Amino acid sequence: MTGHRADAETAVLVHGLFMPAASMALLAWRLRRCGLRTVLFGYAARREGVEAAAARLHRLAARQSGATVHFVAHSLGGLVVRQMLHDFPQQRPGRVVTLGTPHGGSQIARRLAGWRWGRWLLARALPALAGEVAPWDGRRELGVIAGSRGAGVGRLFGSLASPHDGTVALTETALAGASDWRVLPLSHTQLLVSARAARQVCHFLRRGAFVT
Repeated sequence: MTGHRADAETAVLVHGLFMPAASMALLAWRLRRCGLRTVLFGYAARREGVEAAAARLHRLAARQSGATVHFVAHSLGGLVVRQMLHDFPQQRPGRVVTLGTPHGGSQIARRLAGWRWGRWLLARALPALAGEVAPWDGRRELGVIAGSRGAGVGRLFGSLASPHDGTVALTETALAGASDWRVLPLSHTQLLVSARAARQVCHFLRRGAFVT
């Protein structure tokens, strides 16, 4: 955890599948520059699954100081945040931004589920990626950022509906009840390191809408 000011709002950053918590470090640094405290949350998606990860995320969020706790999540991390807010709805005020999260389920995950090695690869993360995730009630402001640059390892597992970010199709990022949605010309991984994406995240966390 890295503090900025004692009275600053907190943003908890949640990584995606096959990524370490450190993959969110550059985005966290940029969010600190816009005045937020940041916390990196790590979990083992294959081993513990989304529900267990959500319970640990709730415990970490409960330990944070201050009146406002936001959540910023990449890919599968967005489903962990959704599960956490469903299972533990009594959270402090705050907003949510997801980057490249397959809210509607992942076509690639469903395809992998057809092979034994694919089920082994995704393990306990498979149900959520296949679309079995807690519903979104829309009571909290949530902004969706999607990428449209179709470059990524996801394409190795077959074609994706265009446009896509190389791993997740644009249509898969849509979420009924989301407050705002922004498409950037970035790949799935570039969403993590882009200064442009970070500006959008900061603007939404501060104002509840993306930069127009």
